[in-house]
Amino acid sequence: MLAAVEASGYTVPTPIQAGAIPHVLQRRDVLGIAQTGTGKTAGFVLPMITLLEQGRARARMPRTLILEPTRELAAQVEENFNKYGQNHKLNVALLIGGVSFGDQEKKLDRGVDVLIATPGRLLDHCERGKLLTSGVEILVIDEADRMLDMGFIPDIERIVKLLPFTRQTLFFSATMPPEIQHLADMFLSNPIRVEVARPATTAKTVTQLFVHTGRESADKRVVLRELIRSATDLKNAIIFCNRKREVAVLARSLEKHGFSVGALHGDMDQRARMATLDAFKNNRLTLLVASDVAARGLDIPDVSHVYNFDIPTHADDYVHRIGRTGRAGRSGTAITLVGPADQKYLSAIDKLTGDGVKWIEGVGVDAQSASDSAGDEDRSSRRRRPAKGARSEGARSEGARSEAKPETAKAEEAPREPRAPAPRAASAKPAPQAKPPLREADSRQAPARPPKPARGSRRDSDDEPVVGLGDHVPQFLLRPVRAPSS
Repeated sequence: MLAAVEASGYTVPTPIQAGAIPHVLQRRDVLGIAQTGTGKTAGFVLPMITLLEQGRARARMPRTLILEPTRELAAQVEENFNKYGQNHKLNVALLIGGVSFGDQEKKLDRGVDVLIATPGRLLDHCERGKLLTSGVEILVIDEADRMLDMGFIPDIERIVKLLPFTRQTLFFSATMPPEIQHLADMFLSNPIRVEVARPATTAKTVTQLFVHTGRESADKRVVLRELIRSATDLKNAIIFCNRKREVAVLARSLEKHGFSVGALHGDMDQRARMATLDAFKNNRLTLLVASDVAARGLDIPDVSHVYNFDIPTHADDYVHRIGRTGRAGRSGTAITLVGPADQKYLSAIDKLTGDGVKWIEGVGVDAQSASDSAGDEDRSSRRRRPAKGARSEGARSEGARSEAKPETAKAEEAPREPRAPAPRAASAKPAPQAKPPLREADSRQAPARPPKPARGSRRDSDDEPVVGLGDHVPQFLLRPVRAPSS
């Protein structure tokens, strides 16, 4: 193990590694909280490899289970096991979406020492009967605050119920809100809390800057391009957006303006996601526009800048986003674009991190303009919204009158002769006009018809004969009917 670590270039453990590894080796439950980018992944990978040196995995019964929130993070943990376990003969399997079930089932049939999975695909294999979890000795929940978020709680509870009670459980995360702490206590048994930094703190090697922008996305794109072009020490950068649709739009816009850029979000298929991430890691792409799928745990050491195109709605996500830069003691820069409607999110971030807000001057809009824009938001919306019942033709007719020709205007200004009032009839109904008498030919061609009764009305008189079948009446209808005797 030490030979593999030295071959990787590491000589001194990080604080979270020095605090967690001894307790993991003692088979204790561990709750590890540390800043992002401080080596939490190696904090559980290294002792797990040591504990797995003895024993052998059986078919469909993994010895350890690691749950990850995203596919990219699961693949990254697999790379760590391959790097640090190069001198061990450990079977590692990766169960994530976007990959065929057949290949994954073949690995499970051969026996797996380390199973790295996302919750959804793991439950799919359990329901198919291809995976037995009764032999799991160690459970690792990485990025615990995200895994125990509202969307993952039911899946995590189902998985934990399938595991043996005597397992060892390890939680690692950069943030641990109180409500998530309560859920973590449900799965940990007398845990050792290893907290090397206050929760939700950012690395001191990251320079955090903020810039005022306009309200529209087009204005923010202009400011972003100006920031990228003016950065002198930019090697590569990750640009975070809140929505997947905005990721695609921003990536196309940057590519149109000549930037080397790729997109990464959850709706992409797994092959495209891995290809884009690999191109960014190998410096074939300079910019990576991504959603929060890339905000958790991705280890790309050479990222120099992080841009928050959209300010995160949750302050914890801000800590994870800017943690993609300034890793392993390197320096980095994180710049957040703040619009007029983002003040409440900015206040939440400042309250959580306590690092203060440092504005960039001379880029985007100044603070006074942003404040005025935010204050006038309701008034401008009311001005744009027409009053109820108002007609837009009035404005157009007014403009048409202002553009009238001079001759027309003079004609309208000329005095008009008064007109005599038209005589009004005494009765509201006009007098019926007498129809001309019909000629003899017309009377023959158009015989007079009786007036048509109104719809739904019935005739009160039966004087008119009823027209029947004429001479073609069947004989049985003419037979007399005998009235029934009472």
